[in-house]
Amino acid sequence: MKVLGIETSCDECAAAVVDNGVILSSVVATQIPFHRSYQGVVPEIASRMHTEWIYGVVQEALSRAGLDPAGVEGVAATAHPGLLGSLLVGLHFAKAFAWARNLPLIAVDHLLAHLYASRLVPYNQAEVSAEVPAYPFLGLLVSGGHSVICRADNFDALTVLGTTIDDAAGEAFDKVAKYYGFGYPGGAAINKLARNGDPEAFKFPMPNLYKTDKSGRDHRYDVSYSGLKTAVVNQLEQFRVKPRSGGSAGPPGTEEAADIAASFQKTAVEILLRALLRAVEDMGLRTVVAGGGVAANSCLRARLAEHAGLRAIFPPLELCGDNGAMVAGLGEQYLLRGDRSPLNVSASARVKAFKRTYP
Repeated sequence: MKVLGIETSCDECAAAVVDNGVILSSVVATQIPFHRSYQGVVPEIASRMHTEWIYGVVQEALSRAGLDPAGVEGVAATAHPGLLGSLLVGLHFAKAFAWARNLPLIAVDHLLAHLYASRLVPYNQAEVSAEVPAYPFLGLLVSGGHSVICRADNFDALTVLGTTIDDAAGEAFDKVAKYYGFGYPGGAAINKLARNGDPEAFKFPMPNLYKTDKSGRDHRYDVSYSGLKTAVVNQLEQFRVKPRSGGSAGPPGTEEAADIAASFQKTAVEILLRALLRAVEDMGLRTVVAGGGVAANSCLRARLAEHAGLRAIFPPLELCGDNGAMVAGLGEQYLLRGDRSPLNVSASARVKAFKRTYP
C-alpha cells in the first residue's frame, strides 16, 4: 500500500512514501539555519517555514517515488506530540490531500513513529533486514522533548515503564551546548566535541529517584536531567577530578570544552542505561529498540553494544531524526488494519503518558 507520510512536529518539514514497509522516497527539509542564531527552535518561525515548504516537500517526495498524486493509496500525518502550530500545518495539508483524492487518512503519534523506524526497509535493500525486531521488546525513545522507556507488544501497543520527570535527554544536551557555545544543534555538537575529550575529567552526579508517589510508584525506570544540567552549567568545578586541560582559569578552551562535553555525555548516557537495564532485568526482554534524535549518539550506541546478551537495534542515522518515512510506515500498519481518522481530527502538543511528576 503506497502511503504518503507527512511529519511537521517540530522544525523538520518532511514527507515520504512507503510501500509494504519499503521506503520509496524520503525528503527532509531542515530549518536549522533559521533557528541557529537563537540556539533553539522558535515555534513561530517553525510553523511559518512549514507553511512555505510543505507543498514543495510533498511534491519532491512523490517525484522521487515515481508517483503522481493519483498513485497514492493512503495518507498519514503526525498529530501529536510536538509544537502545536507546526503540527497543524502538516496535519491540515494531509487532510486536504486525502479529502481531494478521496483517500483514507490516519493521524499518528510521533513517538510511536520513532519506535517504528527500525522496521523500515531502504528501497535498495532486497529483503527485510534480520535486524527487524519481533514483538515484544523494550523501547528506548530519546529526543529533545522526551525520554521514555517502554514495553512494545505491537506497533500501537506501548506500556510506558519510565519517563523523564523534568528535562529530556536531548533537552539537556541542547542547554549545555547553548551555555558553553558548543554549537547547534546541541546533541550533534556535543557528540562530535566529546570524541576528543576525557570522559573521566569530571564526575557529575547521577539522580537518585527512589521516593514513591501517592500510588506507590517507585520511579525505578524514570530518569532526570535537571540535576546533571545544573551541575555542568553552574557547579562545574565541584565535580572536576582531573586538572584543567589547556591552561588556567577562564572560558574553556578547545581541550577543556572537549572534556566537559565528554564527561557530560558519559553521565547523560549512564542515566539512561541505569534505568533501561533495570527494565531489561525486570521484564526479561533482551531486545532493545531505540528511536529519536538522541538514538544517533555514538556513545549511547557504543555503550549498549558492550552489554553481552543484549540485542540493541538502532534505526539508520537518517531515520533517527524527524522524518516522513517513519510516519508513513506506521500509518501503513494502521490503514492495512482498517483504521481511519476523521477529517475533523486535530493536533495536540502533549501526550500525558510521556511525562511524569516526582515524587
